[in-house]
Amino acid sequence: MESPRDGTGRVVLGVDVGGQHVKVLRSNGGERRRFESGSGLTAQQMVDGVAAMTGDWSYDVVSIGVPAVVHDGRIVAEPVNLGEGWVGFDFERAFGHPTKVVNDAAMQALGSYEGGKMLFLGLGTGLGSALVDHGRLEPMELGHLPFRKGTYEDYVGERGRHRLGHKKWEAAAHEAIEALAAALEPDYVILGGGNAKKLHELPPNARLGANTNAFVGAFRLWDEEAPEGPPHP
Repeated sequence: MESPRDGTGRVVLGVDVGGQHVKVLRSNGGERRRFESGSGLTAQQMVDGVAAMTGDWSYDVVSIGVPAVVHDGRIVAEPVNLGEGWVGFDFERAFGHPTKVVNDAAMQALGSYEGGKMLFLGLGTGLGSALVDHGRLEPMELGHLPFRKGTYEDYVGERGRHRLGHKKWEAAAHEAIEALAAALEPDYVILGGGNAKKLHELPPNARLGANTNAFVGAFRLWDEEAPEGPPHP
């Protein structure tokens, strides 16, 4: 068996909650498992699904990435693309282990970081975003900023892809990525999320990240030598 990858000897359970699937992986290796989520998924259903999926696993601590606004380790607004019951939910009590909760894009950004100032944009059900500036993780909500006749998420997210068709969606994605990069001036842009690989060409200074980096970020949340993230209670 591989040794745990969080640098402390603890085994971390990483939980990546997306608009279409919930994926889980342990830091000491093994298979990645998943189950379907969807627009009606509640926090309790997520916990129950993870418990059913990992009944034969042992672990010490938990990291959860959720597509919602998270402040100081607490979800402060219901996820736009999931069900209800996330705000105020006690994940640590539900899992029975020390637990850290972050925005899902922030978790993947932390796992994608290679130094300097990096902008992460997750092209998936919505538009996830985070900035890592010389080791400091800053979760962001850029997807809800005004863009054209709606928001960035309206055009770049999955609903926009279906509404616009691929060619116009890709044009909107390029415009959005270049505008956000021009505003934030990162050294490089990492594109993650399930739809990033559907881009036929990448904007300048952008490269594809790996969705598995979400789990690298989940494990780094417990690593004292990893880039500094948001405070946790």
